[in-house]
Amino acid sequence: MSDRIGWFGILRLGLVQTALGAIIVLTTSTLNRVMVVELALPAMIPGALVGIHHVVQLLRPRLGYGSDMGGRRTPWIIGGMAVLALGGFTAAAATALMETQQGLGILLAALAFTAIGLGAGAAGTSLLVLLAKRVEEKRRGAAATAAWVMMIVGFIITAAVAGKLLDPFSLDRLVAVSGGVSLIAFCVAVAAVWGVEGTTPALADDTPKLPFRQALAQVWAEPVARRFTIFVFISMLSYSLQDLILEPFAGAIFGMTPGESTTLASVQHGGVLLGMLLVGFLSVRIGTLRQWTIGGCFASSIALLALALGGVVGETWPLRANVFFLGAANGAFAVSAIGSMMSLAGAGRASREGVRMGLWGAAQAIAFAVGGFLGTVASDAARAVLDSQIHAYAVVFAGEALLFIYSARLAAQAIVAADTVQVPLSTGEVLAHASES
Repeated sequence: MSDRIGWFGILRLGLVQTALGAIIVLTTSTLNRVMVVELALPAMIPGALVGIHHVVQLLRPRLGYGSDMGGRRTPWIIGGMAVLALGGFTAAAATALMETQQGLGILLAALAFTAIGLGAGAAGTSLLVLLAKRVEEKRRGAAATAAWVMMIVGFIITAAVAGKLLDPFSLDRLVAVSGGVSLIAFCVAVAAVWGVEGTTPALADDTPKLPFRQALAQVWAEPVARRFTIFVFISMLSYSLQDLILEPFAGAIFGMTPGESTTLASVQHGGVLLGMLLVGFLSVRIGTLRQWTIGGCFASSIALLALALGGVVGETWPLRANVFFLGAANGAFAVSAIGSMMSLAGAGRASREGVRMGLWGAAQAIAFAVGGFLGTVASDAARAVLDSQIHAYAVVFAGEALLFIYSARLAAQAIVAADTVQVPLSTGEVLAHASES
């Protein structure tokens, strides 16, 4: 069997992302709404539960290490999807339980969201490593695009179908729909990944197997891996800072109604999808993933500076076009960065691909977890100091633009050709080489 997979194999693995997205969209959006509206619970409860899902992503390096030691990724993808599916179903059951036994329901939901984080981390990390190892270099940008577009497809299909099945709404119907979605998603993921990895052997018994902390320390000692981790954190922090302030900005400065500002979010996501598709189609022929990543960062900074200017100009500013451009720039940057991540996963010490991918996934999760909150804090702080909503938003958007410019600089330093990476040796390895010579 060839070591590389073609477009059919890429699309098959993309179905795992579709299945993963199908389960997550119900837990992070539908259950959130049910808790706040139907059950009249404080919004901080679903917020804290989603926060648990993000915090658990810190275990991604450890999960990646486990797949490295086994030498195969398929069992971790299937196992992760099983845990994710069980967590998604349990989260819906816990939400229904909150109606009669609130404390017990919240406790069960906390356990369910922990399982969701673990399952998504195990399956997602191993899936990216498998793509990185089996997709040839020139197709990695397109492969990253396919995986993320298919995850968005999972969001869209599940939201549409589940939305129809949930009416007329009842908590029992919520549990049934969630269970059905989780079961179907798991079966799709198993069918998609089955046989794609081939007969890749596990690590030989005589292969040195270091404890996790030493393996992580080895990866962190690699200059490229360390720089790329910092780049992922800063760039994804920049990416997520505007999540919770864009709609309030549209309402406060441009007078948009809640419905109008909600449609603005769809405009932005449409731009994200376009940016991803552009990288997927063009990166095979034009430029490198490094150039697309740097260009996406700079384009994002220009879009954010335009938003800062637009707030000062006022209602005559083409806000929708500006937001669409921001989404396209963000999408191009994000998917090219993920493609670069796949290229660099195998750059460095052998049998550490999972640890590297897990480290970068953890950096991304932390950035997403704190980014939206920091954006709101920065907005409130700027408003308090400047005593002007317009200038406060302008300062925050300009600050985000500067972070993206800094991210472009980090990308230029961190993203290098995989075959040029030098692996630093530990003291023990240096002594061993010396004794052999």
